[in-house]
Amino acid sequence: MTDWVARALNFRRGELPLGVLAALFYFCVLSGYFFLRPVREAMGVSGGMGQLRWLFAMTSIVSLVLVLLFGGVVSRLDRRRFIPVGYLFVIVCLLGFSGLLIVDAATGGGLIGTDAETGLARGVGYTFYAWLSAITLFVNSLFWAFMVDIFNVDQGKRMFAFIGIGGTLGALVGGWATNTISGMTESVYLPVGLMLTGAGLFGAGIAVMLTLDRVAVGSEHSRLTKDRTAPAARPGERIGGSFWDGATAVATSPYLLGIATFIVFMAISNTLIYFTQANIILDNTDTFSQRVGAFAQFDALAQSATLITQIFITTRVIKRLGVGWTLAILPLVTVSGFAVLAVWPLYGVMALFQALHRATRYAMSRPARETLFSVVPPADKYKAKPLIDVFLYRGGDVAGAGIQGALSTLGTMTLMAAATVPFAAVWCALSVALGRAQKRRDPAERAAAAEA
Repeated sequence: MTDWVARALNFRRGELPLGVLAALFYFCVLSGYFFLRPVREAMGVSGGMGQLRWLFAMTSIVSLVLVLLFGGVVSRLDRRRFIPVGYLFVIVCLLGFSGLLIVDAATGGGLIGTDAETGLARGVGYTFYAWLSAITLFVNSLFWAFMVDIFNVDQGKRMFAFIGIGGTLGALVGGWATNTISGMTESVYLPVGLMLTGAGLFGAGIAVMLTLDRVAVGSEHSRLTKDRTAPAARPGERIGGSFWDGATAVATSPYLLGIATFIVFMAISNTLIYFTQANIILDNTDTFSQRVGAFAQFDALAQSATLITQIFITTRVIKRLGVGWTLAILPLVTVSGFAVLAVWPLYGVMALFQALHRATRYAMSRPARETLFSVVPPADKYKAKPLIDVFLYRGGDVAGAGIQGALSTLGTMTLMAAATVPFAAVWCALSVALGRAQKRRDPAERAAAAEA
């Protein structure tokens, strides 16, 4: 039965335990995050759209500090220690935010965005927004850095879609549960309960990660054991270097610069969509719980579309089109979605566009994009990758917020749709170029070329 399941998933014999543990790890990470995401979004829009743009700028600063500090941790610890340290940091922060909100509620404070809101609650809300906006990218970057340390390029093309399904199921569970809970209560302790639940799921993720690391080290199907020439961090081996190494690597490597540019483009497109969505929700809701529920509904629709894409489409697309052309699908979806939204700027159209964009981004673009890091050294995976995925992504958010602000003062959605055309063309060309560059760096591709 195990062999049959492995063949159905396009796994090789013996790879299934690694794939299942990796998917369970991602389930815990994204489920924990999606208990927190609607809270963050509701806190962010409660101060209005102008305040939201300032929060984006604050987030980029928090992101830079976070990745540089983690770079220092990576230099001093081995993988089995610095990954749990990263997730433990998230748990401790969530406990701190929860404690502050409990103190505020006990002293008569109310929900953020209501007349009973206090200065402490508002400060916690804004800080939590900036913190979680950086942390979500950090925990995802850390997870995928671990994945490309375990699996080689070929395994990534075959297995990352299945691993992504685990994360999507976790996101669906977190989003559904948050939507249900927010519809049942307007309590001031609603954010506290969701934060503590998220902390518990991140704790479970640490336990699964340690189990996966132990299984991977002893498995001949992990690049940690079967391919000693692969660029992977060995058990007990420190990465070394300094906290600046990630920034230096990105600045001096054309390949990493190309990936960084792709990430910035993706962040800009996502921010344009995000602000459009936030405007619509702000116009159609009145209370904090309603906003939590609305954002959770958008998340649930997007994750459902992502799950369907991951199950039926992703692996086949990457195998048939290759990494580069798979990456190029996202800019095409972006420009097409804005074109449709320019004609029908409706709540339902926005929901469908956002769901399709996120399904493409998570189900197809993410597995293809993460394989780009399979051909870089361990130091770049754990230092340069978080810098790209977290700080530069949030820098793209700031740029996107500025672009959206400028376009919103100049004209209608039609202008925004027209502006995305040249942007998407450059983005597509970059995607194809990155796919070709990764192929040239892949040891298996080089060996095949030498034999030919």
